[in-house]
Amino acid sequence: MQKIMVCIKRVVDYNVRIRVKPDGSGVMLDGVKMSVNPFDEIALEEALRIKERGTNIEVLAVSIGVADTQQQLRTALAMGADRAILVQTDAAVEPLTAAQIFLALAKKESPDLIFLGKQAIDDDANQTGQMLAAIWQRPQATYASKVEISGEKASVTREVDAGLETIEIDLPAVVTVDLRLNEPRYVKLPDIMKAKKKPLDVTSLDALGVSAGVLLRTVKTEPPAQRQKGVMVKDVAELVDVLKKKGLI
Repeated sequence: MQKIMVCIKRVVDYNVRIRVKPDGSGVMLDGVKMSVNPFDEIALEEALRIKERGTNIEVLAVSIGVADTQQQLRTALAMGADRAILVQTDAAVEPLTAAQIFLALAKKESPDLIFLGKQAIDDDANQTGQMLAAIWQRPQATYASKVEISGEKASVTREVDAGLETIEIDLPAVVTVDLRLNEPRYVKLPDIMKAKKKPLDVTSLDALGVSAGVLLRTVKTEPPAQRQKGVMVKDVAELVDVLKKKGLI
C-alpha cells in the first residue's frame, strides 16, 4: 500500500446548538464554529494508524467547500496527513456530486484505499461512500469498527443489526467508518505549526470536469418540537393512568 485518501467534510461543530433561520430556509451559519465532521476525523485517525504500522504510506486529506474549508484541512494536516487538496466551490454539494468529485480525485491520485466517515452530522445522508464505490467500480465496506490490511486485501469488521460481520475485500476499495473504530488523537501546538508548511492544493470543479448538479430541494427546515414538561407520579397505578390518558397504552 502506498496511498490512503481520506475524504473530510466541514460541518457545524457538534458542541454548537443549531439554530434555524427565521424563514425556515436552512440553518444559521454566520459566526458559528465549524469543525471536521467527527466520523471523518475517525476515518483520518485510522488512516494515520495504518501509516504508522506500515512504511512509506502517504495520507492525503481531501475536502469540498468554500475557501474557509482550508481550516479543516489544516487540522487534518496537523493530525498527521501528509498533504491536502481542497476542491473549492461556493455551490451546495449533494452526495452524488461529492462522489463524482472524489472519483475524479481518485483517478488522479490512484489511492489504494479511500476512507470516509459513514455519514456527516449535518445532513446524516450516509450516501457518498456507497455512491463513490459504485461509480469507481471498486469494493466497499460500510460501518467499519475494525480494519486490518494484509497485502492487497483488507479485512473489515462491520457493525450490523445482528451484531458484527467481518468481510474481506480487495484493494483499492472504499471504507466508511463507524464511531467505535478508534478515538482520534489530540492536535498539539507543534503539529499545528508544522501543518502550515505542508502542501495544500486548491482546485475547482471545472478543473476536475465535474458540475454541481441539483437533484435535491429543501422544502423547509424546522427545529424539533419543544419537549413537554414531565409529570411526577406517586406509584405504578398512577403512571399507568397517566399513560392511558395520553393514549400511549
